[in-house]
Amino acid sequence: MSFPAAEPDPRRRIPGTDVLLAAPALAESIAVLGRAMVKDALAAAQAEARAGLIAPEDIVDVARAALPGAPTTTAAVLNATGVVLHTNLGRAALSTGARAAVTLAAGHTDVELDLATGARSRRGRGALDALAAAVPEAESVHVVNNGAAALALAAVVLAGAGGNIVLSRGEMVEIGDGFRIPELLEATGVDLREVGTTNRVRREDYARAIDERTGFVLKVHPSNFVVSGFTSTVSVAELADLPVPVVADIGSGLLRAHRALPDEPDAATTLAAGAALVTASGDKLLGGPQAGLMLGRADLIERLRRHPLARAVRVDKLTLAGLEATVRGPQTPTEAALTADPAVLRTRAAALAAAVMAAVPGVAEALTVTESAGAVGGGAGPQVALPGYAVAVPAHWAAPLRAAAPPVLARIRDGHCLIDLRAIDPADEDRLTAAVVAVARAHGSGTTDAPAPKRG
Repeated sequence: MSFPAAEPDPRRRIPGTDVLLAAPALAESIAVLGRAMVKDALAAAQAEARAGLIAPEDIVDVARAALPGAPTTTAAVLNATGVVLHTNLGRAALSTGARAAVTLAAGHTDVELDLATGARSRRGRGALDALAAAVPEAESVHVVNNGAAALALAAVVLAGAGGNIVLSRGEMVEIGDGFRIPELLEATGVDLREVGTTNRVRREDYARAIDERTGFVLKVHPSNFVVSGFTSTVSVAELADLPVPVVADIGSGLLRAHRALPDEPDAATTLAAGAALVTASGDKLLGGPQAGLMLGRADLIERLRRHPLARAVRVDKLTLAGLEATVRGPQTPTEAALTADPAVLRTRAAALAAAVMAAVPGVAEALTVTESAGAVGGGAGPQVALPGYAVAVPAHWAAPLRAAAPPVLARIRDGHCLIDLRAIDPADEDRLTAAVVAVARAHGSGTTDAPAPKRG
């Protein structure tokens, strides 16, 4: 008597790792992520196949689906906070031109080479030329890796160990993550001569403090706070005729005056007023990559450029490429967000709400288009409110939105989670909608004690 042959164990059909790694479907993943990361994903999928959870034929597809888009733990986040320059999100988003430039610069470039002669050339000349052309009030320019580095380099070179810097007490500010300007400067070995009081300082206070060891007078824009009431300050123009240079740290990186930020200092105006040197950040209002901009007198810039410390704070080729493209290229996302038309923001918010309600009708009562005042962020324009609109959803959606794909960072106000489109690229609206719809389906309207926000 004969019996039918037993069905062979499907686990015997699991291919070996080397065979799987050779699969054409994984070639691009290996090129982008590396062989080791793909091999780990395959091992996990093979284990699932051995446990009978997936078919052996599905191992490659399962492994590929589990792989990230890039070999990094950094997540691309949709900024729905209404804050244009959100420090925790890396401040300025780069323009399309800057992103293309960074991609090009990722390979070998002529960053420090004259292709015509084959000889070494001035490093980053394209970015420096672009910056100089944008601010002709500066005799020369230099770029370092961030704004704090620019101040530190100026302190070391222009004052040095044993020298001093004259600074108003009202401008001895604390910047992000607890770092303080006075401590940064003192770490370079210079002495600080504090003048005036926290709320009032006069020109004669500066004049009396200057001695033979004074390297320069420093003016620091307070940036993220405002002192009002019984106050007095001294402008760069009033200090320009003192016997030492005036160095102005304007902070935000605004190259020229901006109509939306009338109280924000800019490099061109500050130099025209008599500053010998202006320092600023490149990843704030300029809308570029993190960098420390230094603009001013040619003799001072040359001293800064040639000092040994300049090598330690040198900027890399990716930043130089991104900076040049930011200055020369198309409108930055920062500029677009700062000048966004409130009526357009309202239309975009209404479209998002309508799309979510169409996909998940049960949440209609939980969604409201409401007025939302955006903020500049990045320490700029602390009193500037940017009128706009957002979609208000239940507050308990905030956490699942952060865990969505892609992650969406919104903000909580008056018991609601506000999804503000000011800093959302229109090209990302479909991704934003998909993420919100997924959260709406999973978490529903929920309950909240907060009253419904005012409808826009």
